[in-house]
Amino acid sequence: MTATRLPDGFAVQVDRRVRVLGDGSALLGGSPTRLLRLAPAARGLLCDGRLKVRDEVSAELARILLDATVAHPRPPSGPSHRDVTVVIPVRNNASGLRRLVTSLRGLRVIVVDDGSACPVESDDFVGAHCDIEVLHHPHSKGPAAARNTGLAACTTDFVAFLDSDVTPRRGWLESLLGHFCDPTVALVAPRIVSLVEGENPVARYEALHSSLDLGQREAPVLPHSTVSYVPSAAIVCRSSAIRDVGGFDETMHSGEDVDLCWRLIEAGEPIALVAHDHRTQLRDWIARKAFYGGSAAPLAVRHPDKTAPLVISGGALMAWILMSIGTGLGRLASLVIAVLTGRRIARAMRCAETSFLDVLAVATRGLWAAALQLASAICRHYWPLALLAAILSRRCRRVVLIAAVVDGVVDWLRRREGADDDAEPIGPLTYLVLKRVDDLAYGAGLWYGVVRERNIGALKPQIRT
Repeated sequence: MTATRLPDGFAVQVDRRVRVLGDGSALLGGSPTRLLRLAPAARGLLCDGRLKVRDEVSAELARILLDATVAHPRPPSGPSHRDVTVVIPVRNNASGLRRLVTSLRGLRVIVVDDGSACPVESDDFVGAHCDIEVLHHPHSKGPAAARNTGLAACTTDFVAFLDSDVTPRRGWLESLLGHFCDPTVALVAPRIVSLVEGENPVARYEALHSSLDLGQREAPVLPHSTVSYVPSAAIVCRSSAIRDVGGFDETMHSGEDVDLCWRLIEAGEPIALVAHDHRTQLRDWIARKAFYGGSAAPLAVRHPDKTAPLVISGGALMAWILMSIGTGLGRLASLVIAVLTGRRIARAMRCAETSFLDVLAVATRGLWAAALQLASAICRHYWPLALLAAILSRRCRRVVLIAAVVDGVVDWLRRREGADDDAEPIGPLTYLVLKRVDDLAYGAGLWYGVVRERNIGALKPQIRT
């Protein structure tokens, strides 16, 4: 068995959003969307979209489906919790740390105090039902350095990094460890949800749209995909893989988790819930959003090919630009481009036994996705330019207003579907206003970072042919 072969018993399940074309001769889906043609033998191995690894052939097909991002892993039971050390970086959050430690019963835990005003001591955890070691930084070095200190003291095969303001829910670790049955997996993360019910509009907004919550759907972590990174507030890693890439970048005080994810991907490494104590006071919340935006420019310096705020095809971009001009000639030219795009898609799908409706659905979905990307980018990454254009032009003002409303309402509808049943609801108008404030704060941090780093990479779109 090769070092990257999936073990027997490992299963994969085709994503329910993937379209099966013709008589099963091709699969259309993934992120980014791609067409995967299946040989007759491969079709026979898939049963109701599920494949279980039994031999070399099924293992190879499972790997192809996973790499194409059209299927998700369904691993058997994974490593034991005894193979995991939990590392907790903490600074001036004793109450959150105590709450977290009580949820880690039976685990080995390393607490790294990063220069707290009142240092954490081992005696603080008398009676805790876990094995706790406390390490100290006399002065704060930042969360990346604190995690690296904990990693250096870790002797287990796997390490879980948990921030002191999270609280894992029951079963979080077991559901993540199974993924390490795949020898190519270096890092797995749970979904991060809100710790407490919404007590004010900001809290209810964060419950739906936290920067740390990357959605309710499982996904591989890949640049320019639906999940391009995961936050280090809660991750489980293969210790050797993290050490091989040099751990966290200690020169970064924000965005170090994104940087780590992308370095792992460059090195060839590609259901659980953890609750997070969100910042819900308006001033702190806005400052945190701007802080996140400020990490984009340093990341662009380190990963210039992965930080594009907009990844779009040239045809779709031109079609929507012409449509936004608002003239009859512009709309006609936009329609011509859409028809030519449909013809190109039809040629690409010709050998997959597709119908006209299949081609129409793919083309329409692509144009709609491009419109949503543009609306989001206008309101979030490029809002200073959009504001200037709106001041100078009535037509631009109409386009910006439509983008702001469409982006907010569509995002509200999507997020509401994935919300907990017991979550405090938030109305569309309140959500829309807070979404715009969120984007304004993030964009301000982004542009500040661009000026500080003297690098515009975080603003450069990626236009594909």
